[in-house]
Amino acid sequence: MKTVADDLPRRIVAEALGTALLVATVVGSGIMAARLTHDVAISLLGNTLPTGAILVVLITILGPISGAHFNPAVTLVFALRREIEANAALAYVVAQIVGGIAGSFLAHAMFELPILQVSATVRTGAGQWLAEAVAAFGLVFTILAGLRFRSDAIPWLVGLYITAAYWFTASTSFANPAVAVARAFSDTFAGIRPVDLPGFIAAELLGALLAMALAGWLLAEPKPTRQMKAAE
Repeated sequence: MKTVADDLPRRIVAEALGTALLVATVVGSGIMAARLTHDVAISLLGNTLPTGAILVVLITILGPISGAHFNPAVTLVFALRREIEANAALAYVVAQIVGGIAGSFLAHAMFELPILQVSATVRTGAGQWLAEAVAAFGLVFTILAGLRFRSDAIPWLVGLYITAAYWFTASTSFANPAVAVARAFSDTFAGIRPVDLPGFIAAELLGALLAMALAGWLLAEPKPTRQMKAAE
């Protein structure tokens, strides 16, 4: 019997919708925070809490349909682990990027700003790239460890991790190539210059792959010991 999770068109729509709502939250809360205060720390907090909260919601409601990747780096890891088909993975990535850009446009429309924008916010340098590698590493490792030990807690684990990573990483934890691309189309608090995207995306993918490699060893099922075999 065919299930919703086996229906690729529905999975693609879920990925596009989830990424759109995620980016709309990131960009929209950034605009709102900047309008309400000129204190950068408070603006960042106003950007952080809605992002963590919406991740809990989106992963909970859309996870059963598509797995709630909303992130090409996550999709790449699952494709390399052979947990998603190659054609589906490619479709996911396209949906995530398109959905993310639509989310930026939606946020602009809600706040009556020009729909099409290009960010001028500088985000570059070794510290920023390292921060993005760390952010993506932690995100992917959190997901894989959650799947291994507490799959029911993944929405909260991811939401809380991103909430924390906003503050302990120098880049404020994009950790997502699709979100990075979408934020390049927003000249607001959450933006990033298009010219800075390659460094961010490369760092995010590297961090995700390192997390996959470590998780493959650290989270592996323990092998039976000689004593256990003898007892059997």
